[in-house]
Amino acid sequence: MKKIIRKLLLGNVTNLSDPKLNPIQKRIQNIKAIWNNDHQDDNGIEKIVRLLLSSSQLIFPGIYIKYLASKKGTEYEDLAMDFYILTKVTMPLIIIINYWQQYPYILAIMVYVMLETVLYIPTLIFASDLFSKPRSYKRSMLLLFFNYLEIVFGFAVLYSTGDYLNQKFAHWFDAIYFSMVTSSTIGFGDLYPVAAFGKFLVMTQSLLVLMFVVLFLNFYSTKIDSKGYFEKSKKD
Repeated sequence: MKKIIRKLLLGNVTNLSDPKLNPIQKRIQNIKAIWNNDHQDDNGIEKIVRLLLSSSQLIFPGIYIKYLASKKGTEYEDLAMDFYILTKVTMPLIIIINYWQQYPYILAIMVYVMLETVLYIPTLIFASDLFSKPRSYKRSMLLLFFNYLEIVFGFAVLYSTGDYLNQKFAHWFDAIYFSMVTSSTIGFGDLYPVAAFGKFLVMTQSLLVLMFVVLFLNFYSTKIDSKGYFEKSKKD
């Protein structure tokens, strides 16, 4: 049973060689590479933004979780991040179902880890100097989907913290519904923001969706190699 679980969760990545630098050292090298213009001749606001994005990851727990997991082996880094991302997805769901958004410290923790996701996406796109390509672009796309769900559920919690819409939520699921509708830019008109903070949340979420769906998906979709049935059919 132990072998089956290990095969399911770790696969064959145990054959990979250990990297020379741990995740924290890689991040520091990344910051140095941007500062020294090792890979891109940028300056001014572009360089400042890239430095801020790259440095921001050092204030969030994700990189330290990867660092601790890397001590056990390279194959455990991805697994640790998988569980961490799934935890961040389920956190807002647990909060909104149990109405814990009334506790400021719980809300602050959720916003803190959600901010890590918000900043991580543009960091990969604009400040990825020195980083090698991911082991699997399909895995990256899958994790992106979970990141998207985290944003949807997180904003649902924020919408439910006050009377920001034209009517109160009758059920906790209504907040998720409104957040999902806002993310998909459908806008049925049954629920809409009336308070200034509610309008701010909607605008912020819309910008994040634009970054996630348009920019990041386009960035990765060109790098995925199709394998399996459809690739075989193409050769035939």
